[in-house]
Amino acid sequence: MSRDLADPEDELDIDTESEEDLEDLALGEDYALNPQFVSMVVDAADRGDSERLRDLLSALHPADVADLMGFLSADYREEVLPHLDPEALAEILSEMDHEIREEVLEAVAPETLARALGELDSDDAADVVDDLEADKRAQVLAAMPETERAAIESALSYGEETAGRLMQREVVAAPQFWSVGQAIDHFRREADDLPELFFDVYVVDPSYHPVGAVPISTLLRSKRDTPLAQIMESVSDIPVDMDQEEVAYIFDKYHLISAPVVEPGGRLVGQITVDDIVGVIHEESQEDILALAGVSDAGRNADVMDIVRSRLPWLLLNTLTAALAVSVIQAFEDEIAQIVTLAVLMPIVASLGGNGATQTLTVAVRALASRELSAFNALRTVGREMLVGLLNGSILAVVTGAAVYALFRDVGLCVAFAAALVINMFMASVAGALVPLALDRMGRDPAVSSAVFVTFVTDFTGFFAFLGLAALILL
Repeated sequence: MSRDLADPEDELDIDTESEEDLEDLALGEDYALNPQFVSMVVDAADRGDSERLRDLLSALHPADVADLMGFLSADYREEVLPHLDPEALAEILSEMDHEIREEVLEAVAPETLARALGELDSDDAADVVDDLEADKRAQVLAAMPETERAAIESALSYGEETAGRLMQREVVAAPQFWSVGQAIDHFRREADDLPELFFDVYVVDPSYHPVGAVPISTLLRSKRDTPLAQIMESVSDIPVDMDQEEVAYIFDKYHLISAPVVEPGGRLVGQITVDDIVGVIHEESQEDILALAGVSDAGRNADVMDIVRSRLPWLLLNTLTAALAVSVIQAFEDEIAQIVTLAVLMPIVASLGGNGATQTLTVAVRALASRELSAFNALRTVGREMLVGLLNGSILAVVTGAAVYALFRDVGLCVAFAAALVINMFMASVAGALVPLALDRMGRDPAVSSAVFVTFVTDFTGFFAFLGLAALILL
């Protein structure tokens, strides 16, 4: 096996570093893996040094091991996999990128996977099982205890990116007639059945409907004879079929640490905690950023043809809109032939308009995603962006118009250029604000397709305004 990573500049040939030394070496100040450490892992794999590999891997947090697997090629991942700590395997799998995890899961025996998944909360276990091929999924589930298997199968029965898929079924609940002392005594007796991490005790009525929640901090501060109903706080119930983006919005708006999840009848079926929401926010923000560019998440191991298929349709649509914009140039080809300078200046008008539109578009899409922009304040927001476009266009017109006059000494050309720039910057602001609003109103994702249409508006307007004004003024 040949190495595909460079050796560290100063290869450490002493195999007696302490685990603390290796931890310091593994991560940089930004908590990213050091290339030197990755090279050390590759070198140990090349030499078949199992003991060294185990030492290096054991020095890493499971999340860092998952990151390491993303840097390694498929051959090296296969070499490293048998040396992973079996007790940490489940957490490592839950932290891996989906593409890499799918590959790694195929190399792990079903019985090993079943034992590992038993260490995870039901939401994380379901997320891992969802990446398994159907045959292997059946084998893994068959090897699991009935209770754990039922929890995972229940989670997988909900739609992707819903609260049901996101939630963990393990919750801490108590009847509303209990006191603080009764609750604490019960939790201590049933400690083995409690979730690994929880923040609230959900107070439920006889129908198991959540009527409130007692934060753990409040529970510990209260006297033993205090009724839970007296110290409980109101809760924000999350319907089991709610979209995960909506759930994240609720958590952010109401500053939640956890929330109960209820089925259609209102019965408590699980909980969502803030650590799950952090992942959702990260995932949704990545999707929006990529969608603005008309691409999907390529990942570190994405197939070339998959990337091509995700990007090509938008490029083809952009080709069509560009052809329409260029048709304006063709309509003024006689004017351009007489005044060649027009061909030099018209891309500047279109480019500045495009940049202005991108600024407005980015702000509008972010405002829509964060629910800061709605029909109620749309008119005010669009008006503000129109004014910004006029002011920016006017300032740029003065600056660039002066430069055009200094270069070409033609007042008419200067006026045509400056006026076209003001018009295009104004239209750029209008399009940047209105296009995502219109698409959102139509039920389309404004982050995905806005850029293509906004670019068309600025190109078309820029070319038409400049060439049309030049034809009127100069010819």
